[in-house]
Parts: sequence; structure tokens; C-alpha cells
Amino acid sequence: MLWITVGVATLGFLIALEVAARRYGVPGPIVNQAREVIFPPQSGFLLYASMALMMVVLTRRQRFIAAGAAIGIDAAFLLVRWAVGAKMTDGHPFGSGALWVILSCAVIAVTRRTGRERVLLLKGVALGLLLVTGRKTGDAWLLITSKTRPVVLDQYVEIADHALGNPSWLVGRIVTATGSIGAHVLDSVYTLLPVAAVVVALYQLRDVAVERRFPGHHLVRTFLVIGLLGPAIYMIFPVVGPIFAYGGDGGHWAVANLWPDTPPPINTPHGMPFDEITPRNCMPSLHTAWATAIFIHSRKGPRILRYAGTFWLIATLAATLGFGYHYGADLVAGVVFAYTIEAAVRSFDRGWDRSGIQLVAYGTTVFAALLVSYRYLPTEMAEYPLVFGPLLILAMTSVVYGYVRTTELWESKTAPVRQPEPQPEPV
Repeated sequence: MLWITVGVATLGFLIALEVAARRYGVPGPIVNQAREVIFPPQSGFLLYASMALMMVVLTRRQRFIAAGAAIGIDAAFLLVRWAVGAKMTDGHPFGSGALWVILSCAVIAVTRRTGRERVLLLKGVALGLLLVTGRKTGDAWLLITSKTRPVVLDQYVEIADHALGNPSWLVGRIVTATGSIGAHVLDSVYTLLPVAAVVVALYQLRDVAVERRFPGHHLVRTFLVIGLLGPAIYMIFPVVGPIFAYGGDGGHWAVANLWPDTPPPINTPHGMPFDEITPRNCMPSLHTAWATAIFIHSRKGPRILRYAGTFWLIATLAATLGFGYHYGADLVAGVVFAYTIEAAVRSFDRGWDRSGIQLVAYGTTVFAALLVSYRYLPTEMAEYPLVFGPLLILAMTSVVYGYVRTTELWESKTAPVRQPEPQPEPV
């Protein structure tokens, strides 16, 4: 019943987004996903990553068959598209094969499986489809923010960001100085974030095929909840980012072409009108939140996975700032947002108790306080950076510390008690 309820709610949400997107003359997440069955997909890498997630419920032999089928289908599609002269510039040349395999497994589950095997395979299919559908849903959300929020609050965030030393301007100059190599590496890290999440999730779900059940909590859950709730904050606090509001990418809508060379002066902030194309997707930084979730879940893995999680977090922070996509204040809010969501998802899995409720309530309070401060105290924050800068970092750190302490307490309570070894009887 839980899975049926979640499925119906998800379908209703997707239909609502589809209708909303259609009102603005563009296809929504359902149509965008359906067209990738035939046409060159926009999310080629992500479709194969989604298929890899689905395959955690398959045996080793079934995985080889599924992967071979996906590659074969993509090769056939590529030949047909080349033969008919189809345009390949609108998407990736591969990925449709992976989507065909995922959908075929859904058909096999309904027609050829029964009982627990059917449920397990359908869960695997749902896991794979949710990842790529979440990407399409996010694209629709971003469109809606650009159409429904004509006024952005970048000036408020930028003034408040003086308390942190305008890190986007500093990191932007550093990335520019590294040239094309540094920018290419950071861009790869930024765009392949879902693939990194799949790598961590595959490690967490590596025993599903053997145990025939999913673990109670894994990264994909947190990833999807962050993607579901984050865009709602965009509607409350629309921000486009420094490269648009203060850089050349903003065109005549920008305050001035100042990023990343010259930080703007401290003035009285006000809402500024902006175009109906640029997404208002800065507050909080969901890339930071997702990278933080990857970092959290990689802590239980082997050393190479922990190093990879740390690298991805640091590189994502550098990319979000260095490309001018976010202010430093966005990143602080993103970290708090991620730890609060992770605490809520873990509390839901283990059962709500006093410590879980307190942790989630505290993280929510800190997150709300950050947004209120950015909106109503930006000038004071800029005028007293030695006070508000450390306070922002302290607020973020307190949420992280509270999460670590609380989860350590949870794990110590669930850890099995070591039994004393029997002592030999005296002769």
C-alpha cells in the first residue's frame, strides 16, 4: 500500500507539472521522458546510470544480458538515425537502449514474475526511473520559476555575502586563472553529479540481489527528497546567481558587468526584474546539497569511496562558486538543507523519536533563520562581517555537529552488544 500510495502521488505530481509546463508552451517531464524512447535522449549518461541502479535487483547473468541488450539497441538506433539523416545535435547518440531495458524489465515483472520477485523487480525499475524522472521534473520546475517569478532577490544575497568575503568573486578569479583545463574538470564534476551519486548508491545496494530486499536507507532516497523540496524554496526566494545578475550572461538585465573582477559596493538592496528564461535556482544551492549528501553516504564506504566523496564535495563547491552560479550564502544554506533532509529521511526510516524530531526541528529553524537574515538583514551583515560571517559558519557547523552526535547515538544503540568470551573452568 505504501508503494502504491507513493506511486499514485508521484504520478499526480508529474501530471500537474506536465499541465503547468504546457501552459507555457513547452513539454513537461512526462513527454520529455517518453520522447527519449525513440529520439536522441538529453540524458544519455543518466539513463545508463539509472539502468545500473535498476540492475542491483538482477543476478550477474541477468546484468550481462541487460547491459548487452542496451548497447545493442543503442547501436541499432544509431544506425537507423544515421541512415535517415536524423539530427544528433539535440541529444546524446546513446541512452535510449538503457531506457528500453528498464521498461522491458517492468513488463517482465508484471507478466513473468510473481510474489516477492515481482515486487523486487518493480522496485528496481521504479528506482531507476525515479532518478531520470527527477531530472526531468527539476527541468520543469526551473522553467516554472523563470516564468512565475519576474523579480529576483540577488541584491539581497550579494549584500549579505559580504559577510563571507564575496567568495564567488574570489573563486571565480581563481578558476579563470587556471584556464580551460581547470574549468573543464570542474564542469565535468558539476554536470556528472548524478553519476557520482549512482556510484555511491551502487555500493550501498550491492547486496540487494543476494538478500532479495532493499536496505532501509540509502542515498537515492535523500537525493530524491532534496530534488523534490528544493525547487519549492526557489519559488519563495528566487535568485539567479552572480554570473547573471552581475556578469555578462545577464545581458541588459544585469546590474553591471562586475563578476568576477569587481565586487559590487554595499548599497540598499531591492528586488530587480529579470528575464523569463533564466532559472531562479540559487537559494539554496541544490548542487551543494546533493554533493553534501554524497559526502555523508560515502563515509561508510571503503577508503577510495570516502576520498571520492570528499573530492566531489570540494570540487562541486569550487564549481558552483567559480562559474558564478551561486553566492557563498547559497552554499551555507545548501549544507544546512542537506543535513536537515538527511536527518528527516533517517528518522522516518528508523522511527521518529525525541532526538530525531529535535534534530530536524533545529536544522529547519537554522535554515529558516538564514533565509530571513539574507532577506531582512543583508546591510547589517555586510557592515559587520567580523560578526555575521563567523555566525553564519557557526550556524552551519552546529547543524553538522548535531547531526553527527545524534547519528552516533543512534548507531551505538543499534550496534550489537559484544558477548564476553567464556572462561575455561579451573581444573
